[in-house]
Amino acid sequence: MVLTALITRNSRVTRARLTCRRRFVLDLHARLVYHGILPMKMTMTTCAAIVALIAPAFAAGDAWTTDYAAAKEKAAGDGKDLFLEFTGSDWCPPCQMLNREVFSKDEFTSGAKEHFVLVKLDFPNDRSEQSDELQAQNKELSERYSVQGFPTVLLCDAKGRPYAATGYRPGGVENYIEHLEELRGRKATRDAAFEAAAAAEGVDKAKALVEALDAMDLDDQAVQHFYGEIVEQIKASDPDDASGFARKAEVRARIVAFEEKIGELAQNGDFDSVLTEVDEVLKTDGLTPDQTQQITLTRALVFAQQGKFDDAIKVVDEALLISPQSEIASHLDGFKAQLSAARDAAQDEDGASDEEP
Repeated sequence: MVLTALITRNSRVTRARLTCRRRFVLDLHARLVYHGILPMKMTMTTCAAIVALIAPAFAAGDAWTTDYAAAKEKAAGDGKDLFLEFTGSDWCPPCQMLNREVFSKDEFTSGAKEHFVLVKLDFPNDRSEQSDELQAQNKELSERYSVQGFPTVLLCDAKGRPYAATGYRPGGVENYIEHLEELRGRKATRDAAFEAAAAAEGVDKAKALVEALDAMDLDDQAVQHFYGEIVEQIKASDPDDASGFARKAEVRARIVAFEEKIGELAQNGDFDSVLTEVDEVLKTDGLTPDQTQQITLTRALVFAQQGKFDDAIKVVDEALLISPQSEIASHLDGFKAQLSAARDAAQDEDGASDEEP
């Protein structure tokens, strides 16, 4: 993800300080993921760099299949949904954590099988045990479903249309099963909204269709690929955008462009320009409080990378006020504690360096 790229370079600090701050931000990233502040998705490069920290643990078991077409057929025949796990079994620590803590447990497979056909789509570094056909299938599916990181878990209907996306979550099997039950509710909301739209016309039809898409909370690529005809129906039914659908799409596109831009800047170590981009995107009309809060927190990670921990703490306080009831807000005290600890560690390291002959 983009924020991971922000922690990889900073040419303005000494090697000793850079090592300390990278270590802190990597640990901070993991803790933010654990507490739900950041999604548990990591690029292959990042995961490979820290794979030694977590021992591999993976066992597909008989409950899982790797055959997507067969899984769709079985789902249709059994009246179940598809559970697609995109994973990197031998290089991605979060994937290994998810498997070890949840997917490898009999309690999970026995519970999940009641509603899903489980499909494991693996992208290991060592593909010697995968056929060319399996590799080709997995590659095509990752492109079709616009998978951007690992692990990615998609819940899909028997036709293969996704209705929810998730990944790693702490709390073990029981918590994960409860989470899946909540996500299954999105499908029920989607289908009820589609039914209401079928009986409506004009703006009312558009609003019902928007409700269906909003309930699933999918990214724009997935919506366009799997629900493109729904998008066209919304546009035709609501040419004046009374539903606000078109404007929300513009805002999301602006955020995607922002993320791509700061990723490039971070790769070049230009963190001052990253902060400038943050300021610019925050001027976008139509940002939700949660979007504003998350974008603002990007500043905190940049400041942490630069060793400006007091500035980072101040940004966290500002972000909390933006949306104090959000899920992210409930974890920001822990974030601040980590920043404070990192500041103290950096000060101790600087003091030790000054004492060296």
